[in-house]
Amino acid sequence: MTNRRANRPTSRLSRRAVLGGLAGGLALAGTGGGTASAAAGQKTGYGAGEAYVPIAVGAGGGPVTSDRVHVLKVGPRDAATVLVLVPGMFGAANDFRLVARDLVAAVPGVQVWAVDRREENLSDRSGFLGADPLGYYLDGRYRSQDPAASGFVGGWGLGLALADLRAVVLAARAGGRRRVVLGGHSWGATSALAYAAWDFDGRAGYRDLAGLAVVDGGVRGAFEGTGAPAQDSPEEVRERLAAIEGGRVFDLTLSGVGLGTRAESTQIWYQLAGWYAHHDPEGRSVLQPRLPDALRLPYPITNAALLGTLVDAGFGWPNDISVHSGHLADTADSAGVRGWVDDGMTPLGRVAEAYAGPVPGVWEWYWPARLSVDLDISDAYADTELARSLGLRLWHAGALDVPLYAFQTSYSHGTVVAGTRRVAAGSRVPYATYETDEGMNHLDPLFAATAANTMTRTLAAFLRGLG
Repeated sequence: MTNRRANRPTSRLSRRAVLGGLAGGLALAGTGGGTASAAAGQKTGYGAGEAYVPIAVGAGGGPVTSDRVHVLKVGPRDAATVLVLVPGMFGAANDFRLVARDLVAAVPGVQVWAVDRREENLSDRSGFLGADPLGYYLDGRYRSQDPAASGFVGGWGLGLALADLRAVVLAARAGGRRRVVLGGHSWGATSALAYAAWDFDGRAGYRDLAGLAVVDGGVRGAFEGTGAPAQDSPEEVRERLAAIEGGRVFDLTLSGVGLGTRAESTQIWYQLAGWYAHHDPEGRSVLQPRLPDALRLPYPITNAALLGTLVDAGFGWPNDISVHSGHLADTADSAGVRGWVDDGMTPLGRVAEAYAGPVPGVWEWYWPARLSVDLDISDAYADTELARSLGLRLWHAGALDVPLYAFQTSYSHGTVVAGTRRVAAGSRVPYATYETDEGMNHLDPLFAATAANTMTRTLAAFLRGLG
């Protein structure tokens, strides 16, 4: 099992390959029946003061049901400050549920809104509302989005994503009665900074905001230290746009790890692993027999242990797709099954709770390839000729005048904070807070135990400091 990374093209697993958690998957068969269920889980699995609601947005050329985004709201409805958080690539609103709970508990008068982009409407999560989703997904009864019938996604770039995000920000502002801090994780941080610099018909995005909070991502070379810098040369852009024009409207980075050709295969597999680890952690894994040979241990393990082998850094997964959770038990129980032992900052139960869903999820199934192109171009954070040619309105970066928070893990080897310092130095940002925890991997800030999460502790202090 320790050699599985060597047998897989994991060098391609950059920030483009994660943002809700990743590490393996399974080729899933079938494009059968089922209905999209982004709204089906609105009344399931929510704690006090939590809701998952749709917000209408402009037409994007797809089905009418896709002309909306969803927001997971955590905290008091009468809060004076709303922290809007944007997940990164392949990430979804449930990335932030645990973070939101911790922040709301730590900062009076704050509500957190976690955003699900319009692509989430294309996912069929209805199988997770039943008692046993394995058959629904692994035996191909779910509805898969056909790329050949999804040409409209070719136009779902950063301009549309930020127009949708603006609808969320304006709803959070409530006509100016509340202040909004905008943040995000990884490419979600890039999106937040792009929003701040964007020109919305003559109004700069930052003018809607009281602060910015970027977590392990951003612009101005933020990802240089990860080994996966922006792919933003004119030649690369032309090639990528031609592929989109030719029908590759979904970013297929996850299929590049060799686990299936569908855009959603890995995401479904990991939600299944989380679902069973959450609902029956000590039970013998029902998914283990369905794993590819390269991922299957030679002895039985529990549902929790299976999830652990797929997300824990100790199993050789790259920094950007793993957490520090624990290890397999050294000995088996009386039935010969090995469980999971937590001894890291991110207890596996928290990962399982987030991954399980059912709605919202941690994973976005269908990431638009055009959005990947636009976010790479946005790394320059300037009104370049290339940006203008793509319709990117990054016109106000030098005028930013709101407080800025930045947090980095060991993922970028320092370039996240370095990039954010360049943003602040080239703008009117009144003050900035820079925090680092080299003991964390890229996903630890999303799921780490409350007492061990440096990000939530320092972000809470930043929010309190806004007054």
